[in-house]
Amino acid sequence: MEITDFTEAAGVVHTLDELNDYWTKKRPVVSDIIDGEGHQYVDLVMEGGGVLGIALIGYTYALESVGIRFLGVGGTSAGAITATMIAALDKPANAKSVQALEILAELEMFEFVDGDSDAKDFVKTMLEGAGPVKLGWKAMQVLDNLREDLGLNPGDCFFKWVATQLKGAGIRTVADLNKRFRDLPPDLRLRSGKSLSADEAAACLKIVAADVTTETKAVFPEMANLYFKEPNKVNPAHFVRASMSIPLFFHPYRVKRLPKGVPALREWKKVGYKGPVPKEIVFIDGGIMSNFPVDLFHDPNAKGMPSAPTFGARLGTARDEVNKIEKPTQLLMSVFNAARHCNDFDFIARNPDFARLVTEIPTGPHNWLNFFLTPEAKVDLFTRGVKAAVAWLKGFNWPDYKQLRGKLAKVK
Repeated sequence: MEITDFTEAAGVVHTLDELNDYWTKKRPVVSDIIDGEGHQYVDLVMEGGGVLGIALIGYTYALESVGIRFLGVGGTSAGAITATMIAALDKPANAKSVQALEILAELEMFEFVDGDSDAKDFVKTMLEGAGPVKLGWKAMQVLDNLREDLGLNPGDCFFKWVATQLKGAGIRTVADLNKRFRDLPPDLRLRSGKSLSADEAAACLKIVAADVTTETKAVFPEMANLYFKEPNKVNPAHFVRASMSIPLFFHPYRVKRLPKGVPALREWKKVGYKGPVPKEIVFIDGGIMSNFPVDLFHDPNAKGMPSAPTFGARLGTARDEVNKIEKPTQLLMSVFNAARHCNDFDFIARNPDFARLVTEIPTGPHNWLNFFLTPEAKVDLFTRGVKAAVAWLKGFNWPDYKQLRGKLAKVK
């Protein structure tokens, strides 16, 4: 596919024309952090959702088209992939969605299904919507995969793909990534005129993975010192691989040879784990703990108003209908969904101002595990992301949001 298949799609062009017209007339304020080029800087958190993540690129593409740039970027699973692209492909002042789109446009997603022939056959059968008899027969053939490896696909192809994209952008280690985050415009400042240093801007990447060995919500790279002896030398591709370890679909991501000794034990106690340093950590998709980690950049001890909002992008609509629970499979799915969403919903319920910062992207009929997405489906998802972002942006006003947040703070 060509980039123009996405950027020149009728729905995208028409929607962005409307946005640019609105932006020119209204000149809305969305942040107090700006640079000399007029870019406005925000933090961004994105939800996980498998192949639906293409819609997230549409969302960031729309924001970047009117000069919005990102300092802190984070997410889980598919959101972690997009966040890593936005963080790594170029310095913070530059738009990066088109570069991410170039990478995804060329991607054959089924390449990530890298298990043996039985695993690939089972996945194909499942995605084709086969009947229960055929699907059951194929499932019997992959029981050994699940028993021995706890998953169908090693995930090696995915890891190599992420590492290759990062290498192409000049990122091989966490140190490289941190250096890129500090490459900020020299005229970055608050609207009041106060200059911002790299430390004050606090640009960073935050990826969520589920450490099921110690029951810890791992946020990378900031918690990498718990799991790696030289965290600054770790390739960020490891964090993304850990975050997208869809249970049973991919092998869990494992880390051995953890840092040991008294300093390590002290660090573990800080996250609530009081036992001995584990010999091995097993990571599963971060979505089982926090699929939409909207609190990643929230400081509960901060005084006063933040200088920039934390925008959030969700894949699909939240809690707009009840779960149908009449069969065992429906019960299991409802339990799984409740586990991965409950903490995030609870945070928004306790901080209702954050609901004003969240864009819900309708994903239509698309299946989050459909690794056979057609070109038309990819363009549709991208377009949905663009349209959702534009509709939300036209209703957001930073001064109004700050006023609401101030009122809530007084109530608290």
